[in-house]
Amino acid sequence: MNISKKLIVLMTILVLVLSFGLAGCGKEQIQETAAPSNPAVRTIVDDANREHTIPVEITKVFSISPVGNILLYTLDPELLIGWNYELREGEKEYILPQYQSLPNLGGWYAKATCNIEELLKINPEIIISVGVIDDMAVSQADQIQEQVGIPVILINGELARLDKTYEFAGKLLNHEKNAGELAAYCKKVISDAQSKSKTIDPDKRVRVYYAEGAAGLETDPRGSRHVEVLEMVGGINVAEVAMKGGMGMTPVSLEQVLSWNPDVILSWNTTQGGYLDKIMTDSSWKGIAAVQNKKVYAVPSGPFNWFDRPPSVNRILGVKWLGNLLYPEIYNYDMAKETRKFYKQFYHYDLTDEELTSLLKDSGGK
Repeated sequence: MNISKKLIVLMTILVLVLSFGLAGCGKEQIQETAAPSNPAVRTIVDDANREHTIPVEITKVFSISPVGNILLYTLDPELLIGWNYELREGEKEYILPQYQSLPNLGGWYAKATCNIEELLKINPEIIISVGVIDDMAVSQADQIQEQVGIPVILINGELARLDKTYEFAGKLLNHEKNAGELAAYCKKVISDAQSKSKTIDPDKRVRVYYAEGAAGLETDPRGSRHVEVLEMVGGINVAEVAMKGGMGMTPVSLEQVLSWNPDVILSWNTTQGGYLDKIMTDSSWKGIAAVQNKKVYAVPSGPFNWFDRPPSVNRILGVKWLGNLLYPEIYNYDMAKETRKFYKQFYHYDLTDEELTSLLKDSGGK
């Protein structure tokens, strides 16, 4: 090979070496200029498939409604920065004293308005929205997030999948152990109800009217979140009315209730402002089978209604209570024992004998 050819070969090799070298330098430069990872934050995807960057450590959380507040309180009340309304005395009775005085910050539900100024003073790391995930929920979460500049995490809170709700919340809030225990409890209760309800003879299903409001003449139709417990345990909701938006509670007439002639009536108790005490004495109601057979029962309530309001994990105990009430031969629970266990595990509260008696009064629970 002559000198000119050798020179060409050497120049070619040199060009290739320089090219690879520059390429390598380019890659190193991209890595160096890329934003370094922040060990104080992490990325999560909520139940609406929305991505959020949130702190690794979370100590302050706010919920847009009471549904999420109950979830937070049961998981770890220390996370809760405020309530969405003024707690009633009957609710305070079963809430630990140190959390009763948390501020009422309002929220974004029904007609409630959030006190944004006070919320931002406390400055929670995240806000949660727990409930049914639909377009309206997503739109609302996006609007709130833009308004306050705090990540709004959507969590599916449907009754049948509350175990998944707790599992997600546990990972979100670094409380996986406790969340796992609460999830396991919910999963077992729901699974048992789904299995037991299938064994009920269709001809023996109990027909039920849910009497809401001060006069007992408001209710919710089949398919409403407010009667999910009834449907889950195998009862028949007699209310044939249109679904009402917001908080529900469709007005009905006494003539409609008389025509439905339910076997059982469930009513708000007197603490909630219900018509319970008058249903059995009001002569207008005496033509109803449930009244004639003295099958009018109070929905236990304290700190929260076991049946529906707010539609959160409080309904899990309601599944056991109502199943046991309507079909005691199938849902064979010792409700005193079950109630003590639930209040201890979920509400961090040891019930006295007197409190237990008060909770189960007029509810048919045993």
